[in-house]
Amino acid sequence: MTTTAPVRRIPVPPRPVRRGALVVGGSVALLLVAAHVVAWRATEVSLGALVDGWRGMLSFVAEAVPPDLSAGVLGQSLAGAATTLWIGLLGTTLSVPAGLVLALAAARGTAPGPWVYQAARSLLSFLRAVPDVVFALVFVTAVGLGPFPGVLALVCHNTGVMGKLWAEAIEDADPGPAQALRSAGAGRVQVAAHALLPTVTPQLVGLLLYRFDVNVRSSLVLGLVGAGGIGFLINQSIKLFRFDQMLTHILVVLVLIVAVDQLSAAVRRRLAQ
Repeated sequence: MTTTAPVRRIPVPPRPVRRGALVVGGSVALLLVAAHVVAWRATEVSLGALVDGWRGMLSFVAEAVPPDLSAGVLGQSLAGAATTLWIGLLGTTLSVPAGLVLALAAARGTAPGPWVYQAARSLLSFLRAVPDVVFALVFVTAVGLGPFPGVLALVCHNTGVMGKLWAEAIEDADPGPAQALRSAGAGRVQVAAHALLPTVTPQLVGLLLYRFDVNVRSSLVLGLVGAGGIGFLINQSIKLFRFDQMLTHILVVLVLIVAVDQLSAAVRRRLAQ
């Protein structure tokens, strides 16, 4: 009968402590704490004021419940929600051509040259930096109140966001097919059309669906500045102190957002298969 020798345990050497890493980590932690203290004071955060205002919040909720589900109010709310959905849809789809062109110009593998690359990146940065609400205010003064300025605002802002996201997706694409076409003498347009875009199409469509979700929510906010949709109805209800109607509009918005989320998730699952 053979006996096994006892297993000898080798002690694990202690991990060396790097003083430089500790100093850097401590400095970063202190800076974060200091930044939060400054932000807390600058924004005048007061838990006491929140506690003291519970009566106002309670009266607000009491005036909003139950929601006004009359046929007239509910009909207006559904019509406004449909307008909000159409604003988000057009703001997404109409930005695709310009976003795709700028994405190809802002990607290193497809940009015609460094000057075009920098110009496209700068334009995308500008379109992203300007909030869609600011674009909406500008277009409201230009074309008047209604859904049209909301569509224009989303097209401008979404072009900058989609161009940036698509450019990064193109740069992260598998370089193998593109290199094979370049070695065969293909030009930039041919490489983009036959190698890069077919490879990243699922990612581009997924990002587009994500932006559609965001744009539907953004179109709700744009309605608060006169760009139409159900956001305009919510703003109007608040100004008229009809909080029961406001709650009705918010509930319809909730149903709309959930439906859009479910639709986008279903399409993304089909693309992933």
